[in-house]
This record gives sequence, structure tokens and C-alpha cells, in this order.
Amino acid sequence: MVSCGASQEKKAIRDKVEDILPKNVKFEIQTGAQNTNTYLPLLKDKKVGIVTNQTGVLSNAKVNHTSDPKNTTISRETVHLVDYLLEQKINVQKIYAPEHGFRGTADAGELIKDGKDTQTGLPIISLYGNNKKPKPEQLVGIDMMVFDLQDVGARFYTYISSLHYIMEACAENNIPLLVLDRPNPNGGIVDGPLLEKEYTSFVGMHPIPLLHGMTIGEYAQMINGEKWLKNGIQCQLTVIPCLNYNREMPYSLPVKPSPNLPNDQAINLYASLCLFEGTNVSVGRGTEKQFQIYGSPFLPKSDFSFTPVPNFGAKEPMHKDQLCYGEDLTKIEKVTRLELKWLIKAYQTTADQSKFFNDFFTKLAGTKKLQQQIMAGTSEADIRASWQKDLEAFKAMRKPYLLY
Repeated sequence: MVSCGASQEKKAIRDKVEDILPKNVKFEIQTGAQNTNTYLPLLKDKKVGIVTNQTGVLSNAKVNHTSDPKNTTISRETVHLVDYLLEQKINVQKIYAPEHGFRGTADAGELIKDGKDTQTGLPIISLYGNNKKPKPEQLVGIDMMVFDLQDVGARFYTYISSLHYIMEACAENNIPLLVLDRPNPNGGIVDGPLLEKEYTSFVGMHPIPLLHGMTIGEYAQMINGEKWLKNGIQCQLTVIPCLNYNREMPYSLPVKPSPNLPNDQAINLYASLCLFEGTNVSVGRGTEKQFQIYGSPFLPKSDFSFTPVPNFGAKEPMHKDQLCYGEDLTKIEKVTRLELKWLIKAYQTTADQSKFFNDFFTKLAGTKKLQQQIMAGTSEADIRASWQKDLEAFKAMRKPYLLY
């Protein structure tokens, strides 16, 4: 039996832990990477490849005891998965890095070259540019592949496209794949138009909505189960689940998932604002408020303006050195769906509507219908209504693959 005093001390320590964790993170949530007792035995005596980047961390709260319990402190320990596995004497052979590179410092779409990690000496194979899928020779000597990337729940966030190609390569080369699951920071939001097959690209590979409401482990199970890999092949897949998590729990990422998603607000607004990347409107690349503001030189003058300049994550931002007018969304409440109101407003008020959209918009939307609807003046309510039948069918399809 635990004494009342001990229980109170335990509660006090727990409260301290919760205070230092990122806002709205439940103390109980553990990522697949933290679920070490489940996957370490599977890696023992194996030659391991790892698909990861700066988000592949184990982040734990550490209680620092002192002689006086009142002075107990809490610190945060973060270790990268690669470093942790090496400490555990796991035979890591290679790192496979997606868009933005292993350390997450490259611009969106920037060519990533193969190389060597200066901290561990391990070779790095780029999975971006012309080598999105590992070649058989790049997989020689790998007994098991580990995948640990933080997704944000949007179809055009390319980590799930990298997942597809990794699964395909592993299936073709008879390499088991271990996916270390991570919470979806956009929870269970399922919204937006479904991708139509003819608009398949690296920013949209599967017939899913813009917001899919799944964790990356669940998504891997769906790719396998729906036989979306080439020729319907299936990967030998094991998903290491998160512990004490459900998709309704708020989750704040300990590490930003890419250079231009710096905080919770940007991650929450990403799917809604990323559609602007298919227009002549900036989403704040080249500022400190990426995916939290939007604007262009072609929108009406307003109280809010910004001027993009080259910075970390945006060497050549749209409208570089030009004054852009638009809206600041940094303080708005968290959105719970795909919002179209800002896109529609910008189109309706831009100086020249014929120059608003570019060819990339259709790839991002996954359909031509959305652009046609906006250009025709269709209301947001009617546009949203046009998705509903497809969304219900998708929710039914994904149900067998959900873990939480």
C-alpha cells in the first residue's frame, strides 16, 4: 500500500512533469520510439537501416531527486533514435533521409545529396529528388528497416509519400519494415476533397482526403491493406504503437517537423494554407510566421503587411523583398477542419484573378474541381457539401486500419 504522503509527493512530481512538457501534451503519451521494450528485441542481431530525420527523437521527462523532496526538479531529456539505438548496441548500417534531409535543414523541394552524418559517421542516403525510392544496391546488407518520421496528417506532406516508396522497396527486396508510430498533431480531422487518380504525384499518391485523420502507423497499414504499392505487392509490416494515446488528445510536437512548420499554430493551419502554394499568395515563407500568415502584393492594402526575405528554410521565398498585404492568423483559435475562407477571400479580392492560380494548385488539391468551384463563385458551404459522400466512404475504408 502507498502512504498518503507518498501519493501526494507522486502527484506533486507528476504535476511538475506536466508543467514542463509542451502545452497540452498528456504526461501518459509515449511515441512508438519510446515503446522500446516492444521493438528493441526485434532489432537484436539485425543489420538495421533507418528512415528518419530530426523528428525521430525519444523525449522523456526526468525526475532529478535531491535530499530535500521539496527541491525535486524535472528536466527534459531528448535523444535521437539513431543515437539511442547505437547506445543500445543495435547494428545501424545506414540512414535514409526524406525531404529536408536528416537534420531537417533543407528548403522544401531542395535537392538533398547523399553523404555522411558527421555525428555518427553513418552513411546517409537521400530519398528526395530523383531517388525517392531506395535502389536495390542501396539496401544491400539491410536485414530490417526502421521508419520513424513525424507526420502532420495532410495528404501533401511528403513523409507519407516517402513511406509508400520505402514500403515498396522493402516488399520488393524482402526486408521487414518496422514503423515506429507517432501521434497525429491534427488528431482525427478528416476533411477536404479526395485525390483523383489522374492527379497522382509526390504531393498526393493515394485516394485520400487532404486531411486523413490517421497516424503514420495506421496509414502504413492502409497502404498495405488496400494494396496501393506497385503491382499490389505487400510489405512485411510491423507497427510499434504509441502508448496511452487516442486521436482526440491534443499533441504538441517536441521538434518542428520541417523548417517552415515552427510551432503548433503553423501545424494546425498547414493544410488550409498550403493550398496557397498553388497560387500567387505567400504563406509567410521568408518570415518568422510561416503558415500562420498569408499575403501578396496583389491583395488590397490592409493594416497587416509583411516582406519576405531569405532565411532558414526559404532561400528564395515567394515575393522576396516585396511588400505583401494579407492577414495575420497567429492568434486565431485552433481550426478543426480544412478552412477555405481565406483562399476564397484572396481569390475574390486579388488584383487579377486570371493570374491567381498556377498549375501546382491542382496537384495540391488532387482535383480540378476545387479551382473550378472557387472560380465559379461556389459558396464554401456548397464546396464542402460536395466532398461529403467521398469522406464517408473514406472513413469506412480506413476503419479497419485504426489503432487508437
